[in-house]
Amino acid sequence: MRIAALDIGGTSIKSGIWNGQELAEVREQDTGAKKGAAHVVNQVLEILESYGPFDGVGISTAGQVDSREGYIRYANENIPGYTGTRLKDITVSRFGVPVAVENDVNSAALGEAVWGAGRTHDDFLCLTYGTGVGGAIIIGKKIYSGSMFSAGEFGGMVVHPESCREGHPFCGCYEKYASATALVEEAIKYDRSLTNGRQIFARFHEPEVHAIVDRWIDEVVHGLVTIIHIFNPSCVILGGGVMEQPYILEQVRGRTADRIMDSFRNVELKTAALGNRAGLMGASRLAMEQMKKT
Repeated sequence: MRIAALDIGGTSIKSGIWNGQELAEVREQDTGAKKGAAHVVNQVLEILESYGPFDGVGISTAGQVDSREGYIRYANENIPGYTGTRLKDITVSRFGVPVAVENDVNSAALGEAVWGAGRTHDDFLCLTYGTGVGGAIIIGKKIYSGSMFSAGEFGGMVVHPESCREGHPFCGCYEKYASATALVEEAIKYDRSLTNGRQIFARFHEPEVHAIVDRWIDEVVHGLVTIIHIFNPSCVILGGGVMEQPYILEQVRGRTADRIMDSFRNVELKTAALGNRAGLMGASRLAMEQMKKT
């Protein structure tokens, strides 16, 4: 078995070969997202060509994905013109092998379900904290996609309605306050040199920086309390580089436990186990399933 897997993000495209046991030949290159969808598609095809013969293709990608038809239902302007791109049709036409296409957070959650932090759970939720807040729902080791392939948009939960303005559908929403981007934006207000998470945590000993992080953790917890009370999950997996900070996970666990009902405290909050390979591994799994169908 030789499956080519790709994970298309706004910054980079990761790729590798799943041989049935592990990922091999793993690479990463710039997406060149601002050059637009046609450039990104050409990048994808060139990467696949470079891997030589393969039996199937699994693609994890940013954007809302119709996983049945394999096209991008909606994408923001991080990749201009990406909405409507028919990745599956394009790839099948070029290579003539089974192809699976799925949203990146869904792919990562499936990878965690099979090989990572979710492998001991049939059902769990997954949230990633990065540029925005991504979400996925796993039920019976399968992705729950909703009626239009967009379930799990936890970043769209309204947590601060007082900041909403008419005609702005994402104002007051969770990702505006709980994403890693939101943390950096608050840090920059204090010191313009704090432009990323590494710089923030390098100065975590400073009381002002510590307080900024603590306020951000409260925002993370606001959303977690809501979704735990809605879904009553046995597990919530937290992804994104910022969640690898031990202080963050400890505080998120403690503050969440303080704010949920006693009958919900069976929930486990875990960090993702597969790192930046989760999407590739989930895409590989989906490609295997597609190969069985065809």
